[in-house]
Amino acid sequence: MLPITDPTFYLVAIPAVFLVGISKGGLGGGMGLVAVPLMSLIISPVQAAGILLPILVAMDLVGLASYRQSWDHATMRNMLPAAIAGIGVGWLLAAYVSEHQIKLLVGIIAFLFVLNHWLKRKAPRIAKPQNRIKAGIWGFLAGFTSFVSHAGGPPYQMYTLPLRQSSVLFAGTSVIFFTVVNAVKLVPYFFLGQFNAANLSTSLVLLPIAPISTLLGVYLVHRISQKLFYQLTYLGVFVVSLKLVYDGLQGMVGFS
Repeated sequence: MLPITDPTFYLVAIPAVFLVGISKGGLGGGMGLVAVPLMSLIISPVQAAGILLPILVAMDLVGLASYRQSWDHATMRNMLPAAIAGIGVGWLLAAYVSEHQIKLLVGIIAFLFVLNHWLKRKAPRIAKPQNRIKAGIWGFLAGFTSFVSHAGGPPYQMYTLPLRQSSVLFAGTSVIFFTVVNAVKLVPYFFLGQFNAANLSTSLVLLPIAPISTLLGVYLVHRISQKLFYQLTYLGVFVVSLKLVYDGLQGMVGFS
C-alpha cells in the first residue's frame, strides 16, 4: 500500500518529526510531544502514533550511538523495570482508558511540578538523592503514558530533573531510557495492528529527518551551558503541560 500522499499532511508532519528529533537528541524538555497532536490535525491520533513509533526507534538508535558512554546506571536500574510494567498495564487497559484522560492527568502534574520549581527558584538548588520508591512510581507512569500517547517525557522528568545531573548525563540517560521503552512498545503496537503497510511506508518517507534532527539535538546539548539547558528543559516541560491539559480538556468536555 502506498504512503499518505496528501501534501498537507507532510507540511505538518515534517516539522513535527523534526521537533521530535531535537527532543530525542536531549534538548527541549519533551517538546517532541507536540508531534502526535500536530499530525492529528490531518490524520487520526491512533494512526499518527503508529507512524511515529518506527521513527522514534530510529531516532533512539542515533541517540544511543551518541550517548552510549553517558548515562546514569542508578536511574535506569530504579526506573526501567517499573516503566516496562507501565507499558504492560497500558496494553491491558488500552480499550478502557481514554487518551484524553491520561493527557489531562499528566499535564496537570507536569504544570504543578514546573510551577513549584519556579516559585522556589531563589532557594539553593541541591541535588536530590536517588529514591527507589519515587523512581518506581514515576517510571511506571512514564511507561504507561508513553504507551498510551507517546507522552512519557513529563513523568520521567518529574523524577530526574531534581537529581540535577549534568546536562550530558541527563540527556544520555533519557535517551537510553526511552530507547528501551520504545523498543518494548513495538510488541504491543504490533499486536494492536498499528504497523500496517500504509503507516510503515509513510514512516519510511519521513525517516530521513530522524538522524539529522536527532544529531542536531545532540550537538546543541554539548554546546550550551548547564544553566541554560535546565532553563530550556523546564520551559519545555511547562509548554508541554499546557498542551496536554488543553488536549485533555478538549477531548473530554469539548473545551475550546
